[in-house]
Amino acid sequence: MNGRPLRLALLGESMVDEAALAILVEAVLGQPFEQVQPNLRARGWPSVLQILPAIVRHLHFNTDADGLVVLVDADDSEPHPPEHEAAGYFHPRCRLCQLRATVRRATKTLPPARGRARVMRAIGLAVPAAEAWYLCGVENAVSELGWCQGRDNGRPPYSRRELKARVYGTERPNLQQALQGATAAARRHARDTRRLEYDFPGFSAIAMDLRVMARLND
Repeated sequence: MNGRPLRLALLGESMVDEAALAILVEAVLGQPFEQVQPNLRARGWPSVLQILPAIVRHLHFNTDADGLVVLVDADDSEPHPPEHEAAGYFHPRCRLCQLRATVRRATKTLPPARGRARVMRAIGLAVPAAEAWYLCGVENAVSELGWCQGRDNGRPPYSRRELKARVYGTERPNLQQALQGATAAARRHARDTRRLEYDFPGFSAIAMDLRVMARLND
């Protein structure tokens, strides 16, 4: 090994998502990482997509970050099934496909900097929202497959508001309530992420990216 932990920047739709993401990233890696602060913060999905190129360039030229970890909610957009992983495939309504394409475009012409060719990326998609991840293993009816099947049949098994109410005790949590609920769930998953990876391929995607980063860092 190169003797140092990975240096990673985290980008989510809110500071709550980023706090839970930090716990999950460490659990997947199996060791602590050094967190690098991006130059911009996002608030919601459109903001993440808009500022992502600028963050990639900033991390590449102005920091020693090894990678950028991004998490967004699917909301009502297309999930990311296995066929989206085919070489060259791109679905315009899949947020994971969009984010990967954005990173590719942002890094395509960047010259090497700070001793590395590029900043690596790990991207996850919470279907339909991160609160579904937080309920994984607590409510068996909550899963990515269950959501997709219900949505395709015109009868989603739950709404995003219902997920929030189940996780936080209210559909409109304040910051403290949201942080407590999200990080408590993340710490529960941190003991063993296998159920979350199995039930939510959008989390498995981010976990696989992180493990590639770890191998390249060895």
